[in-house]
Amino acid sequence: MADSILRVLAKNAPVKASAITARDLVERARQIHKTLPTATAALGRTLMACSMMGNQLKEPEGSVTLQIKGSGPLGRMTAVSDSAGNVRGYAQNPMTDLPLKGPAKLDVGSAVGVPGSLTVLKDLCLKEPYVGTVPLLSGEIAEDVTRYFAESEQVPTACALGVLVDVDQSVLCAGGYLIQLLPGADGGVISAIERGVERVGPVTEFLRDGRSALALVEDVLGEFELEVLEEAPVEYRCYCSRDRVTRALISMGREELRSLIDEQGGAELTCQFCDRVYGYSKEDLEALLASL
Repeated sequence: MADSILRVLAKNAPVKASAITARDLVERARQIHKTLPTATAALGRTLMACSMMGNQLKEPEGSVTLQIKGSGPLGRMTAVSDSAGNVRGYAQNPMTDLPLKGPAKLDVGSAVGVPGSLTVLKDLCLKEPYVGTVPLLSGEIAEDVTRYFAESEQVPTACALGVLVDVDQSVLCAGGYLIQLLPGADGGVISAIERGVERVGPVTEFLRDGRSALALVEDVLGEFELEVLEEAPVEYRCYCSRDRVTRALISMGREELRSLIDEQGGAELTCQFCDRVYGYSKEDLEALLASL
């Protein structure tokens, strides 16, 4: 089943939700960055959380950057989503892998490590971006995202994220949801959501048989009548280009470009998000220098 992302609204309660299935998206990230299983799960959860945050934006040209910086061996993780939910990202130490902390349970929390911080940057095409930072709660990503929404945006949220890695280290399934309370939600609404979360259980167990993002959110919010606002395909997408890399080189200025030419005679720049390599010969750099 193709990856998809959707947003729904409860007709009979002040509740909104997003859900995503992202097996191909997370597998693409694994292949690009050559992540080992624990890093695959951690980066996959980060990518999916960022994707759902981006998909909530009302500004078509907006973007969301999610950065998780823990004290564990994985180092910093960064993901960037456009307003459609298409996302890209990387982990500082993609070869991180730790012993299982239970049957088929990857130890993402220890790989990320606490203390640490979770930072969200929302570019809404205004003069200044919105930036919110909270301390990491567990390093398991979903709990940390829940804390971010509660403390930084004052939105009560239930978040679940899961990545199931196969015996050959490929991604078997991946998905998650964000359920958020709107003003006016009472104890009955909260209890209904809690029952749904408990009923569905781990996301990967629900999705491993190929069930959809819509089926996931319908099961969790089974006590509500839902309206699908939007459902669309989603993918791992990098926006790098030679033109962007060239502009970055030009922004270095004459002095640094001259030093680069004298010391290295050329340059190879690698995109952190997709590992594409852009090569510049000495003649290329000399031409850029002359254009300044």
